Amino acid sequence: MVTMATDDPRDLDESTDVPPPSPAAPSCPPPSPSPRAAQDHGSTRSKLRAALDAVGHPFGFGFVLTLGALTAILIGAALTSLSTVLMYIVVALFLALALEPAVRFLDRRGLPRPWGITVTLLAFLLAIAGVLWLIVPTVVQQVANFVSSIPGMVDDFMTSDLYTRLEGTFGEGLSTLTAQIESFLTDPNSLATIGGGALQAGVGIANGVSGALIVLVLALYFLASLQSMKRALYRLAPARNRPGIEDLTEEITQSVGAFLAGMVVLALANAVVVFVLHVVLGLAFPALMAVTAFCITIIPLVGTVLFWVIGSFFAVFVDPTSALIFAIAYLVYMQVEAYLLTPRVMSRAVAVPGALVVIGALVGGTLLGLVGALIAVPTTAAVLLIIRRVVVPRQDAKT
Repeated sequence: MVTMATDDPRDLDESTDVPPPSPAAPSCPPPSPSPRAAQDHGSTRSKLRAALDAVGHPFGFGFVLTLGALTAILIGAALTSLSTVLMYIVVALFLALALEPAVRFLDRRGLPRPWGITVTLLAFLLAIAGVLWLIVPTVVQQVANFVSSIPGMVDDFMTSDLYTRLEGTFGEGLSTLTAQIESFLTDPNSLATIGGGALQAGVGIANGVSGALIVLVLALYFLASLQSMKRALYRLAPARNRPGIEDLTEEITQSVGAFLAGMVVLALANAVVVFVLHVVLGLAFPALMAVTAFCITIIPLVGTVLFWVIGSFFAVFVDPTSALIFAIAYLVYMQVEAYLLTPRVMSRAVAVPGALVVIGALVGGTLLGLVGALIAVPTTAAVLLIIRRVVVPRQDAKT
């Protein structure tokens, strides 16, 4: 009798070497958010809830919105009313920064700072007084001669060969335009209008003189307290950031001061060149054109090109040949100034690209006139320095 072996599960369990299941590992609890993150999340939710509640109460939301708009309008009106005072403050601050390099130079030579400020300010006032004493009488006389000689200059231009060629090109339209200009200059009503404008100009000159005195007094106070003002500014920053802010502020003030001083030097060089060219070529009103060149070319890059056009235009009425020579000679000087004088004079200032100079001068001139155009370029230089010293290193440090 044959017996069949049966597979007992218990025998299989005993014969099969299967390791017992290991106990399940305890699951790790999710990381709890940091207290700072929880606080930020809670503040965000509270702000969102407050905004939703404000929308749910339209009257209160509209009242707060209207109150904010009225506050902004009042602040804008106050700034508009104080625009002249703010202008004086800004100009005085830039003047103090322009005189600061001279004070530092005297300080390095052993002269105490109070005496250095006194000497610098006296030298500045004496220079202005000397220029006014030497130039103003001549300029006033030449302005009167220029106004009285305008009809004769127009007549001489109409009899010149250049006018004949232009008339042959443009036809009778040029004759009509010239006749209208001469009629305007000889019309009594036009003279009365010009006289009223001269009266307004006199009032403007008086206001300008009083404003200049205010600016000088403010500049004196700023120059005397510049170091204490900077120390007070440093204390507003966190202690860990004060050394870097101090270095950046010193570099900005030195760069802006060097830039302003360089602008004055280049404008003075332009005035000297214009005066010499007018005397050598026999052009009219050399002192007047030199002063005009100084006032216009004190704006870098833009001023030299603008005066090149203005000076050449007025020289045409005296002598077209001399005007052409003046235009070529002044164009050559512009290249010398751009590639030789400017790098030497502006060596301690921040290099500002030409496009930014033009844009800054246009924006400043549009907002604040001539003063805005003057302070726009140093302001642009300061902004560029901040970008190079602060913004670019932070971006380079990011990975």
